[in-house]
Amino acid sequence: MGTGLILGIESSCDETSAAVVREGGEVLSNVVASQLIHSNYGGVVPELASREHLRAIVPVVRAALEKAEKTYADLDAIAVTEGPGLAGALLVGITFAKSLAFGLELPLIAVNHLEGHIHAVLMDAASEFAQASALLALVVSGGHTHLYLATRDGDTWRYRNVGKTLDDAAGEAFDKAAKLLGLPYPGGPWMDALAAHGDPKAVPFSFAQIKEKATGNTAPKLARETSSDDERFDLSFSGIKTAVRRYVEVHGMAGRVAEREKLLRDNGLLTTKPGNAETLALALAFVDDQTRNLIASFQASVTAYLTRTLFAAAARYGAQGVLVSGGVAANSELRRRMTAEAERRKLPIAFPAISLSTDNAAMIAAAAWPKFVHKQFAGSTLEPVPQLRLG
Repeated sequence: MGTGLILGIESSCDETSAAVVREGGEVLSNVVASQLIHSNYGGVVPELASREHLRAIVPVVRAALEKAEKTYADLDAIAVTEGPGLAGALLVGITFAKSLAFGLELPLIAVNHLEGHIHAVLMDAASEFAQASALLALVVSGGHTHLYLATRDGDTWRYRNVGKTLDDAAGEAFDKAAKLLGLPYPGGPWMDALAAHGDPKAVPFSFAQIKEKATGNTAPKLARETSSDDERFDLSFSGIKTAVRRYVEVHGMAGRVAEREKLLRDNGLLTTKPGNAETLALALAFVDDQTRNLIASFQASVTAYLTRTLFAAAARYGAQGVLVSGGVAANSELRRRMTAEAERRKLPIAFPAISLSTDNAAMIAAAAWPKFVHKQFAGSTLEPVPQLRLG
């Protein structure tokens, strides 16, 4: 079968990544170039994302090969994200991957980004779930909140969507709430870091009304997403985002938010992540107790809601284990809550390594391995599918 080495390429949103992975499990390299330019706009700007991918794709792929101490001649295949994602961003990765595959005479493998997130967990946890025939997978990030029933089919998995957000993704809600409070983008890591310094019971957020509204949604669903005997576990996060905005307005916090944003910008914190104690300590000086309590309450409510929904779905479908992946899977409170609930139910649970929680190419190369084994290759007509579904 050759070396078993696959070069993965990921460019679905605002991170350009390339990785070399052996047989879907051994990561030899995983290089990620994040686009800090979007922090100036409080969200990803698609056109800017495409331009940044164009600048980064060649050096990132070169770095991945160098770090793995491999050359193009060592590869067995090229894998690339087909979708879902931003059309222009996906096009950069696909065009480059197609060119490589053509020039090197290697097979090209198209990978669903969502399946990639699931394989980010399975890379390390495959042995733990070796005997499981059905798993419940939650993919939760800035762009996605999906629940999948994954059933084993030989040495591969088949997926059925059993729940999804009807509006904002959970990570998007974190980012939007952070923006409402004058915090840097992306807001998720900041909300997680600051929540530890607040009271999670200070603001009584509730998802009861939101869930009722969500399950009562009459928008048509695709036939593949529902049937007469299916129970759905759909979610909604727009309500809690609105509740944060309303809280800021009612409690006269707008002036403090504007002042905080200016202070963070003047101190160079609007384009950073809370990666060290010094940075966090500086940011904490600009975040008052009321805001810290609001952040802690928001995070506690969202993670509790996700935990309830995940385990309710797992029980309904008789899952023998649960997987949690995506950028929000790096959230410390989410991991704590879900791990505790899994232990209470005596149900195996697995998360990706923190470095594999956000978008990366190692997960794309890992998801490509079963397709390589079964010779499920893409043709030269491969194009981006921004709304690609899994299952």
